[in-house]
Parts: sequence; structure tokens; C-alpha cells
Amino acid sequence: MRVLRIAAEGARSLGANKLRTFFMMAGTIVGIAALTVIMAIGEGTEKRVMKRVTSFGTHAIMVTAGGGKGFSPPQEGITTLRLDDAEAIRTQVSGIGIVSPFAIRRGMSLKAGAQQIQATVMAVEPDWHDAWEWYATEGDPIASEDMATMARVVVIGTTVVRELFGQQSPRGETLQIANIRFRVKGVLESRGTSPMGDDFDRRVIIPLTTGLRRVFNQDHITNIRVKVRNTRQLVPIADQIRQLLHERHHITPPQEDDFAIFSAAEVAKMARGISGTLTLLLSALAGLSLIVGGVVLMNILLISVGERTKEIGLRRALGATRRDVFLQFLTESLTVTFVGMLAGAGLGWAAGIALARLTPLSPVLSWQPLALAVAFALLVGTLFGVQPARRAARLHPVEALR
Repeated sequence: MRVLRIAAEGARSLGANKLRTFFMMAGTIVGIAALTVIMAIGEGTEKRVMKRVTSFGTHAIMVTAGGGKGFSPPQEGITTLRLDDAEAIRTQVSGIGIVSPFAIRRGMSLKAGAQQIQATVMAVEPDWHDAWEWYATEGDPIASEDMATMARVVVIGTTVVRELFGQQSPRGETLQIANIRFRVKGVLESRGTSPMGDDFDRRVIIPLTTGLRRVFNQDHITNIRVKVRNTRQLVPIADQIRQLLHERHHITPPQEDDFAIFSAAEVAKMARGISGTLTLLLSALAGLSLIVGGVVLMNILLISVGERTKEIGLRRALGATRRDVFLQFLTESLTVTFVGMLAGAGLGWAAGIALARLTPLSPVLSWQPLALAVAFALLVGTLFGVQPARRAARLHPVEALR
């Protein structure tokens, strides 16, 4: 009961000077709100990225022309991958289900009637659909006959459909790619955006032979997608592919590879690393805000001790112990930070909901930021409230009443 009375006295003291109390909890409010939003955005970003990474395929390995350690599209003009490399992987590496080479060119001009846009053009083999598990929802996919005859046919994404043809069915319509006329054969199912932020549906696919000879005018490919039968064999098969390409490209250490190999596990690891680093950095900034708020809290409490010297002396004269005075000021500190934590968490949740509705971000609100906020509030309130409480408790009653 005595502790409750002391807490009530501290609350009354805070209520008597509302503006000062607000300034004391302002830093905590801002820090906790920032921490809540940052953690929500971090968790939401990781979930969104990991969801999109699964579209890469858990059974898939990607071989990309050009070296490097980052998962990025190959630069134009890199000619280090050939169709012969894909055929060698298909015939010499065990445990493989599908080997699908393709060439890709970004930002190509597409025109239909009076409408013109830019999109990604991919020249693929028929098994590309099975390799990516990405099929035509309307019309027909790329077929072997299209490859054999270098047919000028195209299967287009839903974004391309919407921007070039509007609401009408594009099947059988004419589409120009780099001033070459193609007949729309089908429409790809929608896939949304890629882990790199690209619009998956702003792309079209054409037969590989047509693309290499008629559109791109090249004899090299940019990627080889390999689909394995057993996910447990991803790493051994990737090692086999790397060794085979080393032999074919005459690469010996310490020469750098002129290709890069990725699997879904590696892409996911990179995505987690990027998301984790960003969240850690932003959390550190939020923590710094909390520390600054704690310093402000401590200084205002020290000023309050100086202004309330007579009150402290009177309480001591009426029988309050040093422990009672210490607990009162520490309670005030904890109350300020705790109320600030509640206000900051509420503000953070409101900001998270607003971001989810008004921006492309997808913050995930959970109990974890709230638990962390409680811990931070108690820590800041205790660390920065002890010194003012000790100073108040050490005041001599007689000297304080003078």
C-alpha cells in the first residue's frame, strides 16, 4: 500500500505540470514510434521478399552470363554463355530435370496500333514454361514448331495486355517488337513483381531461335535455368555445373568466373542479409532517439528536483524516508517513459496502418515491437531516473526547508 501511495503521489506531481511531463516523454514517444514502424517495415519487407523469392523456385538453379557475386541481371554485350553450354549441362550433369536457356533484353520498344511501350523481351525454348512453372492462361504457349520455323509469335504479360490492348483480347492481334511484326499467340499468367522490384508482367516471350536470329542478332544467351529433381541435390549439382563450365571456358584459379550460379537458398540468404542490415541500422537510429529522450528526461527531472526542494524537505520533516523520496522520483521517471511507450506504440501502429494503405510498403504489426518497447521504456526510465531520484533522496530536510 505504501508503494501505491508513493506512485500515486508521483502521478499527481506529473499531472500538476503537464507541459513539462509532455516534454519529458516526447523523446520516448518518438523513439518507440520509430522503433515500432521500423520493425514492422523490416518484418513486412522480409516476408514480402521471401514470398517473391519462392517464385524463383525451390528446385531451381540459375546460371547467368558474366561473373560477380551479386544476384543481378547480366549486362548487355556479355557473351560468355552459349547454347552449347546449356546442352553440355543437359547431357553431362546428373540429377537434372529441365535445362532451359534463354536470352533477355530489357527496355525494348513494343508497339500495337497507336500504343507504344517499353518492356522486357525474353527469347525462350518451349520448356521455359515448365522450368518456371509459368504458363499461358489464354491462348497457347511457345511450342517446338515455333522454334523450328523461327515463327514470329509472342506470348505477352498482363501489364503489356492492359497497356497495349486495353480490355480486348490480344490473341491473334499484331504486335511490333523492334519494328518486326509478331502475332500474339497467348497471355502469360500474372506474377506481380520480382524480388528486384521489376514488373514480371511487363514482359513478352518469343521463340529462342526467332529472338537470337531475327530480333537480338546474336549467338549467345544470357541465362540458363536448371530445374533439379531433388532439392537436396541443389548444392552438389551447382558444384557440378560450376566445374563443367570451368572446363568448357578454360577457367583455372585464380581466374575469376565468367558466369555466376545462384539457387533459391542463396537468393533468400542475400535477401535476409539486406533486410536484416537495414533493420539493424534503422533500429540503431531509433535507439539513439530513445537515449536522447532519456537524457532530456534526466535533465528535466534534475531541474524538477531543484524546484521542488521545499516540497522534498517538508515530506522528509513529516516522516518520509530517503527511500520514499527515491521511489517517488523513480516512479515519476518510469511513469513518464511507460506512458510515452504506450503513446509511441500507438503512434507507431497508426503510422504502420497508414503506410500499408498509402504506400507500396507492407509493414507487419505484431507483439514483438510492443514487447521491445516495454523493455526499452523500463530500461530508459530506470537508467535516466536513478540520478535525479538519488539527488532528491540525499537532500537534508532542514537544508531543504530553508
